[in-house]
Amino acid sequence: MSGLRNNGIRLLLRPTALTVALLTTLTSPVSPAEAAGTAEPVVRQSAPARGFKHPGVLLSRTQLNRLRKRAKAGGEWRSSFAAMRHSRYGSLDYTARPERIVECPPDDRPGYGCVEERQDAIAAYTHALLWYVTRDRAHARKAVQIMDAWSAVVREHTEGNAGLQAAWAGSSWARAAEIMRHTYGGWPRNRVRRFSGMLRTVYLPEVTATAPDYNGNWDLTMTDAAMGISVFLDDRRGFDKAVRRFRARVPAYFYLRSDGPLPKRPPGSHIRTPDRTREYWFGQRRFVNGLGQETCRNFTHIGYSLAATAHIAETAWHQGLDLYGGEAGKRMRAALTLHARYQLGAHVPHWLCGGNLDLAMGPDTEVALNHFRNRQGISMPQAQRAAQRLRKVGTDDLFVAWEALTHAKNR
Repeated sequence: MSGLRNNGIRLLLRPTALTVALLTTLTSPVSPAEAAGTAEPVVRQSAPARGFKHPGVLLSRTQLNRLRKRAKAGGEWRSSFAAMRHSRYGSLDYTARPERIVECPPDDRPGYGCVEERQDAIAAYTHALLWYVTRDRAHARKAVQIMDAWSAVVREHTEGNAGLQAAWAGSSWARAAEIMRHTYGGWPRNRVRRFSGMLRTVYLPEVTATAPDYNGNWDLTMTDAAMGISVFLDDRRGFDKAVRRFRARVPAYFYLRSDGPLPKRPPGSHIRTPDRTREYWFGQRRFVNGLGQETCRNFTHIGYSLAATAHIAETAWHQGLDLYGGEAGKRMRAALTLHARYQLGAHVPHWLCGGNLDLAMGPDTEVALNHFRNRQGISMPQAQRAAQRLRKVGTDDLFVAWEALTHAKNR
């Protein structure tokens, strides 16, 4: 197959971009203070809604409370928290840069609003974390200010990377909004509704579109965003759809020997012959436990996929559903071990990607490691050492942020 793009291979059948109006219905009573955005902030304990537990997008309240304790501890925890607080994302001078139309081409053409959107979403999430830890209302107001700025303006994602861009930003928006909605009383209800409308109409149509012939990091990252948004919106149907997509896509991305001589085909894909399957796997002909569809492309995109897979499983875990178990868990553990081995410097055999690997993995494995090592007690020494080497990187500037601080247990 020809037509490789920056983040995916040529899509044979891709839906056209959806242009939709932002919902701004104001059906519930709103106080004057709320309408003006001046309601007094309070820490709020939320009740479960429609079976969902809140906060519950990537982080639970228990984990947020643990983060508070860590930030007050000495040593490496305190220094990691200080790094987040003093990062550009944690600055109280941070200014949102919303755009009505975010244009993100898949090639080397310059985009419009792409970097700004991703960075603003991470900044909102960073200030949400800082609010919860410090109880400094200035951080709460900044998180809300950033989200309100975008919900008032953005209407559409366009160009070939629209789905992936919406996924990167949407996953961070959902995490930030989940924390603020359920722990802070100063986000006016009409603004919450407007932000919810933005996620429902501007982001969900993009991240729920199918992309079976693209590189698998697309499907997994889009599913990460779709699940987080669905929990925030209390959308059970959307959540269940994300679960089904996860269960179908993970086996087609991370290989196990039990799959047979060739990897599984992505559901709905036009990649149907052995030769096209090997081309889709970047020319790899020998398949071993834990190999990823993009291993021979680079470890950067493997990292994105490991992170997104773990994010989906973690959010589901908080909602009472174990996606870490069974076959998906075996694939994740095998992938973590295989890629950590080479990230740590093991000799690369010629049969693996021609003996050449691009080892630029980011800080992408903390969430999965926390589950397998700390919840389940599974020893994963190579993956742990690789994660420790990458902990100085707080965020990938796309959709992974501060996960050594929020999820790592042993420092």
